[in-house]
Amino acid sequence: MFADEAHDMRTRNKQATREAISAAALRLALEKGPEGLTLVRVRDIAEAAGVAPRTYNNYFSSREEAICAFQADRARRLGRALSARPAGEPLNEAVVAAVVEVFADPEPDRGGLKMIMSTPELQGEALKAFAMAEEPLAAAIAERLGGDAGGLRPAVLAAAVAAAVRVAGRHWLDSTAPRPFAEVLTEALRQVLHP
Repeated sequence: MFADEAHDMRTRNKQATREAISAAALRLALEKGPEGLTLVRVRDIAEAAGVAPRTYNNYFSSREEAICAFQADRARRLGRALSARPAGEPLNEAVVAAVVEVFADPEPDRGGLKMIMSTPELQGEALKAFAMAEEPLAAAIAERLGGDAGGLRPAVLAAAVAAAVRVAGRHWLDSTAPRPFAEVLTEALRQVLHP
């Protein structure tokens, strides 16, 4: 029992360190303005997060990866969130609820999301994170459908969900009087999910 508790604590500490580094990277890039990404150094990120540069390098291989880590972590949680939904809940309702839970609670930081979606290097990193999340999401969809995780339908639905999240983000950012992100996400997902 003690070994399990120690492992859980190490895991939580690692995640807290990862989150601190990512938050520091995004905050520093935003503070530097439009050219923020190129002006932020690993040493500055590590110092702002209260870790050594070597610790930073144990978690991230680039500034882009560090800045996008929060979005990447959210995307990777999506399959687990869908699996945790009630078994009898219809697929479309379960997917919408899981996506809103993961991406809209709490509501994203508009400045950070705008930087990620408008900087080519960060867009590429965010797309990579979404692509990595599609497989576990497809597996969770297949499980709900009672079918093969390698089947075409779960993979296509997972890709469509990931695309809907990205489009909803862009739409939300482009709005001069944005509605809550959860509403925009729900509307976008209903365009690709059918009862």
